[in-house]
Order: sequence, then structure tokens, then C-alpha cells
Amino acid sequence: MYQDEMAVAIGAVMHASKLCRRVRAALVTDDTMTKKDRSPVTVADLGAQAIVSHALMQRFPSDPLVAEETAAILRDPENVEVRSKVLDHVAAVYPDLTGDAVLQAIDRGDSSGGSRGRFWTVDPIDGTKGFIRGDQYAIAVALIEDGEVVVGVLGCPNLPARALAGQEDAGVIYAASKAGGCVVMKRDGSDLGGISVADVADPGGVRVCQSVEAAHTSHSRAGRIVERLGIKCEPVCLDSQCKYAVVARGEAGIYMRLPGLKSTYTEKIWDHAAGWMIVTEAGGRVSDIDGRPLDFSRGRELQGNRGVVATSAGIHEAVLEAVQAVYAEDAAAEAAGTPS
Repeated sequence: MYQDEMAVAIGAVMHASKLCRRVRAALVTDDTMTKKDRSPVTVADLGAQAIVSHALMQRFPSDPLVAEETAAILRDPENVEVRSKVLDHVAAVYPDLTGDAVLQAIDRGDSSGGSRGRFWTVDPIDGTKGFIRGDQYAIAVALIEDGEVVVGVLGCPNLPARALAGQEDAGVIYAASKAGGCVVMKRDGSDLGGISVADVADPGGVRVCQSVEAAHTSHSRAGRIVERLGIKCEPVCLDSQCKYAVVARGEAGIYMRLPGLKSTYTEKIWDHAAGWMIVTEAGGRVSDIDGRPLDFSRGRELQGNRGVVATSAGIHEAVLEAVQAVYAEDAAAEAAGTPS
């Protein structure tokens, strides 16, 4: 089931990964990093979205697309140089996709999603700062049917195939479908077999995946949760939905995205749908910090969910208990007017 959808999504992610690597090699220099020039990531972001959107449209023309980016910046006359670079890099993959067709492919991502029918969701570059640094980022594609994720593909162009140390085999793609398990392949598509989460019952012995960017989650709160769980291992720090992949293949047991106590931010579906599928089909569990399933049926955002907790299945309840205990402490401290 979903074999055709899986094949198309994997091919799209492979092409988008090649574009991203090519863009970074051509456009990211020490000078652009020093000046914090975001134009290379803009080129890669929009180019990758055009490629994925076009591939999906060619095979599934009736399927809407929910995606992060629009082509508005490329229609601005002041950004003619960026537009030219996007068109050039897309044409290197799809020579017949040129000019306005590229912009139209990007703008297909304006669907509102929802609970009925099927649609795709795409994050062309999840982890833009990781992309710029040459660290971890992901191309994420997922298919959602009647509010349920049924296919997820994650391209991780800089992630080593088997271990976090060493780059000689960097570049992997993870793919999973509903009740079909999760597989990993090299960036050229060669099969590396199935994967599964770590089979553990004690959270004290696992590693935690943590964002490089402190703004993406509360590192101090995460530290207190880790302490409560008795975890002694150093965290795995990396960007993007690659964290889901590292949990899915058993190299870490916990990934938490922890919102502020009064945060009004709502997670976007493209930031989690593919990763949710990968971890779930690898035998793990994913919920929000209140233990509720992630709800992909309510539009472009995870309305009704707070944060994310992804773990090996055997430790999920223990991790949730620790997370909720720390949040309860913080709420009580705030109510009492004392620092947590």
C-alpha cells in the first residue's frame, strides 16, 4: 500500500537533496556566513520546494500541497539575482521547468490542509541554520489522508548512515508508510534495510536529542527533565527533523520540543509530519507534552497540541511524567511569584 506514493516522494527528495548540496557548494562561502547572508538558503529552500512540488504534481495532479514557502520574494524586481539562481538550479534537475512554471510550482503549497481528503505537506529545508553551517538539515515530505499521516520521507543530506561520528557515508533518506515499517537508504537510493527504535525500558540510559538552536526549545527546562529521569549521557545536538531519524534508528531515545510556559506558538504540520511517521513506523511513540496524539487534521498547524515528545516506545510514559512534573513546578513557581 502507498508504494507509488513512496516511490515518487523518495525520488523527489533525492532530487531536492542534490539541489541543496549543489547550492551550498556553489553559494555558501566564509564571506556569506560572516555577513549572515541568507540568499543561499533562500535559493535552496525555494528550489527544493519547486522540485518536490513539480514531482508530486506530475504524478498526483489532484493532490493539494501544504508547504512553508511562497514565490513572492522571487516576483520582487529587486530579487532578480536570487530568482535567476533558483531557476538555474531547478533547471539543472528539471530542464523543462523554467520561468513562471517554477514560481507556480512553489506557490502550489498554499493549500489549507484539513481533515478530509488527501494532501501532501513539504518542508523543503528544515533546519536552515544547519544548512548554512554545513551541519544537519532535512527535506521533509509527507502524505496526509483524512487527517492521518500515511507516508513520510525524510532526506538528511549531511547525516551519516549509521553513526553520528564520521562523514564518509553522509547522506541518507528515511521512508515509512502506514503499517509498512521504516527503511533507510543511501542518498543514491541504495537500500540499507529497516530500522527500529531502541528497545529500552529505563530512560536513564538513553541519549536525548537536543536542538542546536536554544530558541527552538527550552534547554534549561530540558536539563531539569533529563536530571529527573536520571540521564547521564551527553545530549545529541543537531538541527531539524534529523532528530526524529536519530530516535527512529535507536541512537537516541528521546526528542523533546518544549514550549514556553505561556507560549502561543503553534507547531506547523510540515515540521513534524514526516518525522512523526518515521518514528512511529520504527516502533516509537510521539505525542505532545500533555500526552495527546499530534493532530494533523486541523489545517496548516497542530492546533490543540503543545510541543512534541518523541521517544522509544518503552519509555514514553516515564518521559511524559517527568515533562509534566517539571511544567507543574514551573507553573506553581510562577503562581507564587518565585523563579523556577
